[in-house]
Amino acid sequence: MGPSHNERLEFLGDSIVNFVIAEALFRRYPEAREGKLTRMRASLVRGQSLSELARRLQLGEAIRLGSGERKSGGRRRDSILADTMEAVIGAVFLDGGMVACQEAVNKWFESDFASVNPHQVDKDPKTALQEWLQREKKRLPVYRVLEVLGPAHQQIFRVQVQVDGLTDF
Repeated sequence: MGPSHNERLEFLGDSIVNFVIAEALFRRYPEAREGKLTRMRASLVRGQSLSELARRLQLGEAIRLGSGERKSGGRRRDSILADTMEAVIGAVFLDGGMVACQEAVNKWFESDFASVNPHQVDKDPKTALQEWLQREKKRLPVYRVLEVLGPAHQQIFRVQVQVDGLTDF
C-alpha cells in the first residue's frame, strides 16, 4: 500500500474503532441511553485516548517519518500517534477481518473500559450550556467564530457566545 495510503487506513480505522467501542459499550451498559453512550464512546476514542494507547503499544518507535518530523519530535506528537493508531486498526481489519479487529480493539481498550464511569461522563460545554438555557427558559445562544487555528484536519476554533445580548460572562 505504501506511505501515501496511511490516510485511507486512518479513515478506515477511525470508523472501525468507533463501531467496535460503540458495540462494546452497548453490551456493557444495557440501561444507558443513547446520549450517555455517545459521550462515553467519545471519551474513549478521542485523539488523546488513541495517542495514549499508541504510546502503551510503543508505536512511536515504528513510525516512518521525514527528517523534519523526526527532528521536531513527531514520534511523541499526539496527533501523529492517534493517526497511527487509527491506521493500525484499519490495517488489522484488512489483514485479519472484523473478528480479529474487534478482539484486538477490545483487548487494547480493556483498561479504558474499566475506567470509564457512565455516571461521570461530562457533556461537552456547548451542550451543557444549551441544556441549561433551555431549563431556564432562555433563548438559545448565538455563536460567532472569531478565529480558526491549526491545519484543516485538526482545527481549533475560538468562538464567541452571545446569550440574550450578553457576550462577556
